Amino acid sequence: MKRSVPFHALGGLFEQDDVDAAARVTQAAAEPGGNFFPLPEETDFQDALARHENAAKAVAVNSCGTALDLCMMALGVGPGDEVITTPLTFICTATSASVRGARIVFADVDPATLNLDPARVREKITNRTRAIIPVHFGGLAADVAGFESITAETGVPVVYDAAHAVGTRAGGKGIGGAGMASCYSFQSNKNMTTLGEGGAVTTDNEEFAEVVRQKKTFGFVYGGARLRVVTQGFNYRMTKPQLATGLTQLAKISRVNTLKREKARILHEHLDGIPGIVRPGGIDDDGHAMHLYVIRVGPESGTTRDALQRHLREEFEVGTAVHYPAVWDWEAFEKDGVDFDDTDCDAARTACAQVLSLPVFPLSGDEEMAYVGRSIRDSIGQLA
Repeated sequence: MKRSVPFHALGGLFEQDDVDAAARVTQAAAEPGGNFFPLPEETDFQDALARHENAAKAVAVNSCGTALDLCMMALGVGPGDEVITTPLTFICTATSASVRGARIVFADVDPATLNLDPARVREKITNRTRAIIPVHFGGLAADVAGFESITAETGVPVVYDAAHAVGTRAGGKGIGGAGMASCYSFQSNKNMTTLGEGGAVTTDNEEFAEVVRQKKTFGFVYGGARLRVVTQGFNYRMTKPQLATGLTQLAKISRVNTLKREKARILHEHLDGIPGIVRPGGIDDDGHAMHLYVIRVGPESGTTRDALQRHLREEFEVGTAVHYPAVWDWEAFEKDGVDFDDTDCDAARTACAQVLSLPVFPLSGDEEMAYVGRSIRDSIGQLA
């Protein structure tokens, strides 16, 4: 029986407690003398996030993109520097460094995990390398130990793009204190959201956290006899209603991640043995946040990723998404003349032409997962 399985814009669960949290602070602001400041919710959310992600400090900001931008500023990335990252990511992972004038150096991914490969990163390090930005792709932890080894040997700091990774675990513990910092996203399609946008920086380095905090609030230093501005900064703050919902969303993120892993494992079984369909690694890892369930459509399928995506949409009403085209293929890279090195990235180049994200969500039904699996199997049979 034909059914519709859309790829939802909301990646997690937004429930009545989230609505009530936002309404409560909004109603309070509407009362006589009410306001949207001060922000006790900011301290509460930052402390809760730091604990949850196993970090000493967390700084709430308005997006993962600004979190990355703040980290590049805090590291002093600028013209003449090089920043190494993965081609298989959203564009802001790279442009957070390129807008500072740095050259983007792409290193290859591990084809089994689609995460940046530390061995390939080592090959790209020079005396101009200022930072490394791995991505916990899809919610599966990158090789944290491998990158720690690189920093120990070279001194090059690592900033993790953890946009997919709220609740991700590596070696049984949260990844928020790994490297110099981790940058999170609470945008609408992530496993948790703060009213559609939001982000955070976590770190074990308290001095780094304070620089990030200052730069996200115009360079202010609070306290003392007078207000001080000690560095150039911006307004990258999260709002009071966002912070209030951040607390309720964070309280349920473990449940969301568990539900998504359960649904992904059901779908995983239904995809077993389909010619040319490469299922994602890490499916049995309980530390996987499972933000995305990403297959690859290989040549043995007898078709292409784009043809399969179109066929699933038109014939079976199954929604999918592409995460991601290679970063260097975005129009902005050519239009803005971004300086980059894309050599020796064969695994990433191949993966970017094959990846297809399937509709796995916390409330996906078991029958929906079975239908998606059958639809892919039938589509391969019809298209081959």
